[in-house]
Amino acid sequence: MKPWEKRRFGRCGFDVTAFAFGTAPIGNFLHEMDEQVAADMIAHAWNAGVRLYDTAPMYGHGLAELRLGHALRWKRRDEFVVASKVGRVLHAARRSEVAFAPWCNAAPNQMTFDYSYDGTMRSFEDSLQRLALEYLDIVLIHDIDRFTHGDAQPVMFENAMDGAWRALERLRSEGLVKAIGVGVNEWQVCHEALKRRDFDCFLLAGRYTLLEQDALDEFLPLCEERDAAVLVGGGFNSGILATGAVSGAKYNYSPAPDDILQKVARIEQVCRKHDVPLPAAALQFVVAHPAIPAFCAGTRTVRQLEQNLDWFNLPIPASFWHELKACGLLRENAPIPD
Repeated sequence: MKPWEKRRFGRCGFDVTAFAFGTAPIGNFLHEMDEQVAADMIAHAWNAGVRLYDTAPMYGHGLAELRLGHALRWKRRDEFVVASKVGRVLHAARRSEVAFAPWCNAAPNQMTFDYSYDGTMRSFEDSLQRLALEYLDIVLIHDIDRFTHGDAQPVMFENAMDGAWRALERLRSEGLVKAIGVGVNEWQVCHEALKRRDFDCFLLAGRYTLLEQDALDEFLPLCEERDAAVLVGGGFNSGILATGAVSGAKYNYSPAPDDILQKVARIEQVCRKHDVPLPAAALQFVVAHPAIPAFCAGTRTVRQLEQNLDWFNLPIPASFWHELKACGLLRENAPIPD
């Protein structure tokens, strides 16, 4: 798989590169990032042929959108694809009044959840201004999952299926957005949204990986049936599929439980036998599914980005994937790279 390979983005009428640049880290997620480092990473991704960029108002309270827009401002608009999100509205505030965590020294904006029609329209317009773009290729309703809202999730979901949906459908019909969808951490939420509304695409974080393939039960088959594209993020399950089963390995942003550590250790045994780096397998497995045209990765340094691109481009023998299935480490019906 080549990171710059162009792939059809579902029914949406445009192509995307198989590797997508995720902008959460340049929003100062957990650690502050120097302006030059952020600019250098975007430039390196561009020079490597990456043309799909995923961002959101949430990332650094608008900082990621500002940095991305600044980096892309002299590029031809028809040469790249930008995905952003709605569901949070930003309001200018004094820096001393903003609770930034988990973002460090982010943009001085307060964030409030708002899945209403008017809130969605404001969020969209604000993103256009921060990015300095005249339209967005992809807009996703962000974080209408239980992971984010807990017991309030059913109400938030219904609000989004009414207000945010109506706003995005209008923007799509007017040509200001090419594709609309949902971006969450739970495939079940994506599945329910696709049953309810005519969405084009989804961003699914961490729920279709070497460790987890339950999305094959219902969600991904429905995406194939509807020709809805799925952009997958969190392909390392927040860390463990990059680091391996080491002490302190993270799974879903928390210390990995014993059963996950044991499964990863078994996958690593197969990796060593076939001389395949675990992160390369994690990256390439995701985009083997016909409904998944691209994998989205966020990095903190140019070196990390280069390493991800190398892993994405590394030849992996078919025997490796077949052995994972033979050992019960991959579902039998999981698509694997050719």
